[in-house]
Amino acid sequence: MSSPSIKEALLNRRMLICIFTGFASGLPLYILISLVPAWLRTEGVGLKEIGFFALIGLPYTWKFLWSPLLDRYQLSLLSYGPGLRRSWMLLTQTALLATIAALGFFDPTTQIWTVAYICIFIAFLSATQDIVLDAYRRQILPDAELGLGNSIHVNAYRIAGLVPGSLALILADSLPWETVFMITGGFMLSGIVLTLSIGEPARTEQHPATLESAIVEPFKEFFTRQGVQQACLILAFMLLYKLGDSMATALATPFYLDMGYSKTEIGLVAKNAALWPMIIGGILGGILMLKIGINRALWLFGLVQIISILGFALLARVGEGLWLLGLVIGFEYLGVGLGTAAFVAFIARTTQPAFAATQFALFTALTAVPRTVASSTTGIIVEGIGWENFFYLCTALAIPGMLLLLKVAPWNSPDDA
Repeated sequence: MSSPSIKEALLNRRMLICIFTGFASGLPLYILISLVPAWLRTEGVGLKEIGFFALIGLPYTWKFLWSPLLDRYQLSLLSYGPGLRRSWMLLTQTALLATIAALGFFDPTTQIWTVAYICIFIAFLSATQDIVLDAYRRQILPDAELGLGNSIHVNAYRIAGLVPGSLALILADSLPWETVFMITGGFMLSGIVLTLSIGEPARTEQHPATLESAIVEPFKEFFTRQGVQQACLILAFMLLYKLGDSMATALATPFYLDMGYSKTEIGLVAKNAALWPMIIGGILGGILMLKIGINRALWLFGLVQIISILGFALLARVGEGLWLLGLVIGFEYLGVGLGTAAFVAFIARTTQPAFAATQFALFTALTAVPRTVASSTTGIIVEGIGWENFFYLCTALAIPGMLLLLKVAPWNSPDDA
């Protein structure tokens, strides 16, 4: 692709939309995995309970179950023009703003179950928003811009983590938690403004006429195209490739707190040391894939992910020094960025464009399993074996996903990168 073509691709309204969809999509998730654990820990909630709070992310795992509804039914929320995608976007984003803002008004020490139910509802709304944003993005981006558009979306998704993972933690040192959650939830206004200012995407095909067709056809197409055995191997790979990495970062904020770092230090050093190397890794990964292909990128970047987890074990042993904190986290999240770039490219290549909404929901739901079900046990594991041994375990759990590459993405097999 020539330089002018890259500039044309970057400087268009579709890429601007991808920035906003990424930010709106990432904000609720990072509230759940970064801000809520920090809130619970500072309020005196134990690691076991915080670990079990990872289960609130189950809606991300099961979102494919209701994704056909978003393809089939249109809500009557917008009075002008067709609103199949935008009506669902407006509903979820408005509800997210309200529930996030309300979260801080509850006491986690005496109302832990109420807090858990609200967080589950936030996760459900967030997962539903992801379904419709993925479908919208797939419809507005021409094939030539899919890689660039999704890369921009993912990086904006990560930048959204600065709000609950950095700004909110800094504010929490001087403001009450209810104010912190209201300010954080207010950032969902960016998604609402986007929804009200864009048009419904042009459809190249008619949306499913029946709920049955919206449910059955995406699954039937995937297993027919891949074959049952290969399809199952691909799904297993999507489940396991990020397992060790997800578990290693599941209790990142409580880990930093237990190492003696203040909330401000975490906000200024740890979160930024994680974000920017991850973004650089994502961009670098996209460029490298043009040269080496998706398959080889999955191998190389996966190895970087495995090695980088060991940096947390080193930090757990040494346990001090802001420079070491920044270095270890920076290298770990460089690996995360590289691995995610190849992983998202693999998912996109596996998806059939005609059934992108439901298939994307299925595939991304599988990738959320390690972050929810497996990561829910991390608190118990840490209290049983300690932080250092926990990170060694996470390193070992990253290996099975790598071994599946022999079947789903062989090193010497040509791919469509």
